[in-house]
Amino acid sequence: MHTDLERLLDSLNEAQRQAVQTVQGPLMIIAGAGSGKTRVITHRLAYLIECGYAQPQEILTLTFTNRAANEMKTRVEALIGTGSLKGMWIGTFHSNFARLLRQHAPALGFGTNYSIYDTDDSQQLIKDIMGELGLSVQSLQPQLVQARISMAKNKFILPHQYLEKSTRFDFVEEQVSRIYTRYAERLKRNNALDFDDLLIKPIELFLQYPDILKFYQGYFKHLMIDEYQDTNRAQYIVSKMLAAGHRNICVVGDDAQSIYSWRGADISNILDFQQDYPDATIVRLEENYRSTQVILSVANSVIAHNRNQIKKQLFTRKRTGEPAILLVSENERLEADKVAQTIRNLKLTQGISNKDVAIFYRTNAQSRVLEDALRASGIAYQVFGNVSFYKRKEIKDIVAYLRFLLNEQDEESLLRIINVPTRGIGESSVQKLRSLSLTERLSLYEIVKRAAFYPDLPARLVSALEEFRMLMESLREFSASHNAYNVVYELYRQTRLLDLLKEEGTAEAHARYDNLQEFLSLARTFCEQSDDDSLKTFLQNIALINELEDADHEDNKVSLMTIHAAKGLEFPIVFITGLEERLFPLSPDEPADLEEERRLFYVAITRAQEKLFISYAKSRHRFGNLLPSVKSRFIDELNGQLVVTEAGRLLSEMRAIENERKRIQRDEYCQDDAGGTSLEFEESSKRSSFSKRKPPNLAAQDAEPHTPTLSVGMKVQHKIFGTGKVIALQGSGSDTKVKVFFRTAGEKTLVVKYANLTILD
Repeated sequence: MHTDLERLLDSLNEAQRQAVQTVQGPLMIIAGAGSGKTRVITHRLAYLIECGYAQPQEILTLTFTNRAANEMKTRVEALIGTGSLKGMWIGTFHSNFARLLRQHAPALGFGTNYSIYDTDDSQQLIKDIMGELGLSVQSLQPQLVQARISMAKNKFILPHQYLEKSTRFDFVEEQVSRIYTRYAERLKRNNALDFDDLLIKPIELFLQYPDILKFYQGYFKHLMIDEYQDTNRAQYIVSKMLAAGHRNICVVGDDAQSIYSWRGADISNILDFQQDYPDATIVRLEENYRSTQVILSVANSVIAHNRNQIKKQLFTRKRTGEPAILLVSENERLEADKVAQTIRNLKLTQGISNKDVAIFYRTNAQSRVLEDALRASGIAYQVFGNVSFYKRKEIKDIVAYLRFLLNEQDEESLLRIINVPTRGIGESSVQKLRSLSLTERLSLYEIVKRAAFYPDLPARLVSALEEFRMLMESLREFSASHNAYNVVYELYRQTRLLDLLKEEGTAEAHARYDNLQEFLSLARTFCEQSDDDSLKTFLQNIALINELEDADHEDNKVSLMTIHAAKGLEFPIVFITGLEERLFPLSPDEPADLEEERRLFYVAITRAQEKLFISYAKSRHRFGNLLPSVKSRFIDELNGQLVVTEAGRLLSEMRAIENERKRIQRDEYCQDDAGGTSLEFEESSKRSSFSKRKPPNLAAQDAEPHTPTLSVGMKVQHKIFGTGKVIALQGSGSDTKVKVFFRTAGEKTLVVKYANLTILD
């Protein structure tokens, strides 16, 4: 074999090498978590080119993120040379098909210079269409309409098919169908495509023009698809169409990590691959390079409970590792405190950094108590893939409402809330009010209150402003005699914010709904624990929290994130919190939903490299009330031999310490008693003679005191207590005492000259 090819394959294990060298016909690579998926894809691309199976431009490689595509390009060029990928179609589904459509847009009635609408553009177009149809944003949320149109396109359901394929038959669906039809017409009139069109328009193109399809079937000799378990129906259809020529389709993915059905991913695409291609080669990448064997075995024990899956068994050649730790708390606040304390202990005893730790949760709303606990413990953190709880839009909206209740001169807060929820007071209306404020030299809210006296203001705007004024006056009167919790509750009731989010029904709306409920729980807890439960004090408390967040700029931070955001990442230490029924699993009633929740738990577990902590609370605040929780069924599905409770871990550590103490005493006795044997030791122990003898090291210390130079923060080793960190020093000379926090024995105060400590650094 050519030297370069040998070098290309030498770094691969047997399964990876098989995946790389299988270049003819359909191929499915089941890439378990941490099994080197990207390495296999990039080496396979390099192998195809180096061996002459295809020119770079004849390979279509489809990814889900630009980051993944760019990483693949960089790695392949590192293998076979810079510039070696010239002309290759490597990128996201959307970018590759946008490139294809630019060449054929006229065939579909679009110009080659078509615009691509983002989410905001699409929502604005939907709002315009709703106005034309006489539909108010109060009766039908534009975000809901957009979400349902997007889901329909992901399933390749066209406007004329929408009602026919709908599982619901109600007012909303009828209106969405009408809007979808007009939306498609308006996009074409505007020479524009939305993001989802980039997936379905190629299918329409190929169906209408078979000769164009035939060209691309011949042109692309090889098709590779990353994260195949995340593909939707439209992506499946277009991929199958393109692969029908050479049939050299290679899909890479892991059904156990399919966690995006809520945004259209269809797990049946990967589960049914062998039905689509009966002659397919299946390669399983099961060797994990990330986690200890214990962590992998825990993950295997969980996913084994799913019926619909492609069987695999992750293993590693790394060390066995420590058992997973189960943390149990009375409520979510104590759960967060326990997580923070555990992190502090790990930092003290094992010298870990904040950045080594990740805390996962099922819903964004759960981050609030965790953030509070970390902040109180002085542990720097960052919320990954999202903003901190107090910085989220819906929370800032509510805080703005509350601030404005106390201070009607606060124009920044007024501008934030005047059209939340939507009241028809748009940007142009606000500009009119601001102009009047400048002209009349009155505050903005004074203009709102006097709106009826300005004839230039449209009647509909005046009515909306009067409605807003009455709301604020009602809430202000209520807040004068009620605590912060009751004010927040009344604000929700009068604005119908929660009801509107529930009606919207999108994933984003659900997250915002949960965050608002968590804010209500925050207000309830504040009022229960504070001597002053007024709205003013509550807002001061939140302002101080925000100030602390803004002042934190260090990079060494604990990562907080939802499990969905964690996919593709890895951390030495992972905490998975909130393992409670109807929280995790969030949707346990439908078998398909439950299996996806279990896959989500599997993903969370396999992010951990060295240590895994699993946590749940016996009660949790919901809707402002403390309610009992039920332990997640997933905990009972874990391999019990691989998971220990805090009490079990402590008992195990105490036994280990005691065994080590006995071993040291035995070694010292045998060394001091020349020619002594273990049998003699046992016999002397029975006669209690050992207790009358001084250990030889202490005798030596008495003769020649040993006082090492210690300082706070120094790592030390003790024969019985193990590794620890110096946290305080007392006294001087031969009377010096040292306080050490030991990893397994906790805090101990020792006389230095007798402690016989070994300095580790």
